[in-house]
Amino acid sequence: MAAGSVDGRIKILRIIGRLNVGGPAIHVVNLTAGLESGRYQTLLVAGSENEAEGSMLDYALSRGVEPTVIPEIVTAFNIAPRDLKALWKLYSLMRKERPHVVHTHTAKAGLLGRIAAWAAGVPVIVHTFHGHVLHGYYGPVKNQLLRWVERLLALAADRLVTVSEQVKSDLVGYGIAKAEKISVLPLGFDLEPFLTSNQLRGEFRREQGLSDSHKLIGIVGRIFPIKNHELFLASAARIAKLEPLARFIIVGDGVLRPTLEKQANDLAIADRVVFTGWRRDLPRICADLDVLVVSSDNEGTPVSAIEAMAASCPVVATRVGGLPDLIDDHKTGRLVPPRDADALASAVNDLLQNPAAALAIGSKARQSVRQRFTVQRLLGDVDELYTQLLVEKAVNIPVPGELAGSV
Repeated sequence: MAAGSVDGRIKILRIIGRLNVGGPAIHVVNLTAGLESGRYQTLLVAGSENEAEGSMLDYALSRGVEPTVIPEIVTAFNIAPRDLKALWKLYSLMRKERPHVVHTHTAKAGLLGRIAAWAAGVPVIVHTFHGHVLHGYYGPVKNQLLRWVERLLALAADRLVTVSEQVKSDLVGYGIAKAEKISVLPLGFDLEPFLTSNQLRGEFRREQGLSDSHKLIGIVGRIFPIKNHELFLASAARIAKLEPLARFIIVGDGVLRPTLEKQANDLAIADRVVFTGWRRDLPRICADLDVLVVSSDNEGTPVSAIEAMAASCPVVATRVGGLPDLIDDHKTGRLVPPRDADALASAVNDLLQNPAAALAIGSKARQSVRQRFTVQRLLGDVDELYTQLLVEKAVNIPVPGELAGSV
């Protein structure tokens, strides 16, 4: 397939499994909206969100991004007839649009998108692992099958991208690809609302009828097994015994919410747990949290932790996935073993009982993320990657200087 663009720009077809609330959706929207329009033309393709996940479509539209939706792209482990229909739609779209680059994000989009791009003869194929599902999500048999599939799919890609060094290490360790085929490009966000969130301090507490004396411990994200909210509540029960003014804020939603509500009741802390559902005012909430918790069994680089750190909120997280790359233990946050409620509760209590130490950690965390995770840095990294791959594949690309006068 001869790639091309009627106006001479580099054409990118970006595919994500779904625009559910979370870091990957923000990431792809920022890339689609932010890549220099005189050099790139980007089409974003997305599948369908699952029940109670929340949607980032309004965020995409606010950035001037109107995705093409292929509803048959559904995130699920199994292969169903709808996947064949989605595959055909992606292949047909690629044959019509003739992109220079197909860049897929998340597992199911990576499966269907890479196969379609290979079949359509797209010059450059890239896939980003925002985390991975190679352990922690399924049992041993499915894990082995997924690793085998990813090894085959890696052969169809010109470059794999991860958001942290640890995720890259995992992929190399599982034999998905050699290290030289994997690039690490950390996430990039507009952190300014969180960097200036101290101006909002007290608003969320007043909304909830809470005083400055209350200790607020929060968790942000979809209520899904891999996030292990059960561990958060188990540690909350331990914290509550030592801190009478502790309140626990669960921001997000998901099919497991009724199970969590029952667990909170069984632990006799239901009156101290607030389920907010999905919220768009996270800077207000982070400004009032004393501690943010990430209790996941597996992660890439959680956006909730980055945003909290930008707001100078100390983070206590499980030592999984990309979190050790994000948090320097005891300096910019706290890391604890996964699935250990006692360790998680102890780390949170240490911060609650030592406000000076918590303040120092929050300040260092803010300094750590404010430059590492900017949109501008991300856009520069991706531009450099695309240019390198297009040159390596001998694809004719416009020269930026030649386009400057035509913008």
